Amino acid sequence: MAALALGASAVLLSACGSSSTESQLQPARLLVFGDAFSDVGQTGARYTVNDGTTNHWLLQLASDYGRTLTPSASGGTGYARVGARIAGKPGVTGDATTLTVTEQVDAFVAGGGTFASDDLVILSGGMSDALFEAKAFLAGTQTADTAVANARAAGTALANLAKRLVDAGAKQVVVVGAINLGITPWGQATGQYDTLNAISRNVNDAFLIDSVNLGLGSNVLYVDAPYYFNIAAEDPGNFSMNNSKGVACTSVDAGVGIGIGAGEVNSALCTTSTIASGVSYNSYMFADKLYVTPNLQRLFGTYAYDRIRNRW
Repeated sequence: MAALALGASAVLLSACGSSSTESQLQPARLLVFGDAFSDVGQTGARYTVNDGTTNHWLLQLASDYGRTLTPSASGGTGYARVGARIAGKPGVTGDATTLTVTEQVDAFVAGGGTFASDDLVILSGGMSDALFEAKAFLAGTQTADTAVANARAAGTALANLAKRLVDAGAKQVVVVGAINLGITPWGQATGQYDTLNAISRNVNDAFLIDSVNLGLGSNVLYVDAPYYFNIAAEDPGNFSMNNSKGVACTSVDAGVGIGIGAGEVNSALCTTSTIASGVSYNSYMFADKLYVTPNLQRLFGTYAYDRIRNRW
């Protein structure tokens, strides 16, 4: 994984604080469509340690712009939810009623929603798609090649969705890449790093290639979450962490939880009262086997903010 260190200095600078770049964009609102990585609390909690702080990257991003962000379940503009795939059904938790990222956009438009010139639109699907395909591969119900092909199809669907938003009037669309499942505690435990990395990477690669082919140009910005989190996993000390392999929370969910099986830790249930003994949770990268702790959430939010300000 030494190759991941190439260009790391730019990431590490952003981990220390935001840039001084002057930005023309002052968004009136953030519109968010995606999966659990960008779920700001559809069920009342977020996929991290729920400690009462600005504990989610999108809340950090909104705060940096002087805005607030609440889930659509509470009347807000955060439509992302756990399990959502870009266009496929069922969701990664097995729930066929979970709105896909595409259906989240459908619901917004059907409710009379339109895109203003000063909206900042966030698309962050892909991690659930990668997980869905990886689980099928690990279960032996599809080959690695099929999983990768399906992941590429999901990335193409994401590019088409971004084009749809631009065609509908969205001027600033931020697409956040799918995190590499191979670095997660869940992925590490499978011993299948190369395949899980390939599945995740192909969601992102297909999006990037198709976004060029579709001519999305200046209206769409790709924020490279897999790159950022790969660097954090390889060198956690530069992100004020000392553990990128363990899980900080003990909040086991008897149900489907985060989609990796029953009886697994679900960070949406995690509070300061459900932290593993002797663990300082912000020194850990992961709250559960997929999603990260508040410290890294905030740092990534600042990284995304800097990337956006440098574009618009």
